[in-house]
Amino acid sequence: MVISPQRNIVSRTWGTSVGKKSVMAVTGGIFLLYVIAHMIGNLKIFFGIETFDAYSQHLREIGEAIFGYEGVLWLIRLVLVTSVVLHMWAAFALWYRAKKARPIGYQHRQSWQGSYAARTMRWGGVIIALFVIWHILDLTTGTVNPRGGDESAYLKLVASFDRPVVAIFYILAVVALGLHIRHGLWSAIQTFGANSALKQNALKTFSFVVAAVITVGFAIVPLSVMTGLVR
Repeated sequence: MVISPQRNIVSRTWGTSVGKKSVMAVTGGIFLLYVIAHMIGNLKIFFGIETFDAYSQHLREIGEAIFGYEGVLWLIRLVLVTSVVLHMWAAFALWYRAKKARPIGYQHRQSWQGSYAARTMRWGGVIIALFVIWHILDLTTGTVNPRGGDESAYLKLVASFDRPVVAIFYILAVVALGLHIRHGLWSAIQTFGANSALKQNALKTFSFVVAAVITVGFAIVPLSVMTGLVR
């Protein structure tokens, strides 16, 4: 059987650590852009119920004339799910390759910072995955939301965060997301070659600032509901 050059290139790329890291960087970038857009959308809750509900409805009507009602939204979801699957697949493949490469009797030779970052990425990814499942059941389908699935988006969000356990879980999840983004963004930039010694501090600062802004931007919503600022 003759393997086409294109397929061969894809196979060779995926077969290398650099290829897998590139997949993680690209898919992570897609997810990061979505997270930033989602955060900006969430902040519209401070403009009141009419503005927030209009924004929520607009998401379902984008490109309706071509793709139908919620068509673009489902395309976005498809891209996100594909990105997440590829991201997790590449992460597992890299972890498994590193584990197999360790010599017998290997002791913890990684620096504390390196091992801490790796643990943060692994457990952070699990927390984020569990949170996304809950978030969909809560605010998308309304299955576990006190107001159900047919209520106003604004009222569903407020009802959700009126439950302290849910609000605290949300805040913990966005903190995990922030830590994941901080390390992931720095790693992604390094993957694409911006890793000179002179740029290390600037890259770390940039990654920290982006992660901090996203964490605060998401966490401020449940905190505002819990304190009564948003009702």
